[in-house]
Amino acid sequence: MTFEEEQAGVTRHVTITGTRSVPAESQLAGLFDDYLRPFAAPDAHFYLGGAVGIDTAALDWLAENSEASLIVVVPCTVVDQPAAAVASIRRQRDAGRLAEVVELGADRLGTAAYYARNRWMVDRSEFVVGFPRGTDPTSGTWYTVNYAAEQGKPRLIAPV
Repeated sequence: MTFEEEQAGVTRHVTITGTRSVPAESQLAGLFDDYLRPFAAPDAHFYLGGAVGIDTAALDWLAENSEASLIVVVPCTVVDQPAAAVASIRRQRDAGRLAEVVELGADRLGTAAYYARNRWMVDRSEFVVGFPRGTDPTSGTWYTVNYAAEQGKPRLIAPV
């Protein structure tokens, strides 16, 4: 059996996490091409946080460049997200590219709600791809990557 045949039978569940402060879209396209495309088989499932920045950019890129299932997870409801994120989620839902939108129903937005969302995604994934800006250990991206490490899950870090 070839490597490609082996990989064709593997369903991937991947969490994407990253900074809200992102570089130019052209730079992100290159990063996503290098670090997401290898995991974006048609039977892959990507969990994305539904916020602005990497979450929205990765959602739009994956919707355009893959056939993978896309699951957006928000801490409260979609309408509680920033306007740009809401627009992206609605655009991809209307285009039929979202397998699911999960609204976790937190009482209010804040660090605890975001961390709970990130744990929810990691708990359902086998792999985490993180796009952090800097090394601040209190960032949500690093929290998510470190949580995945505590769970013994593989991580790929692609700094932006």
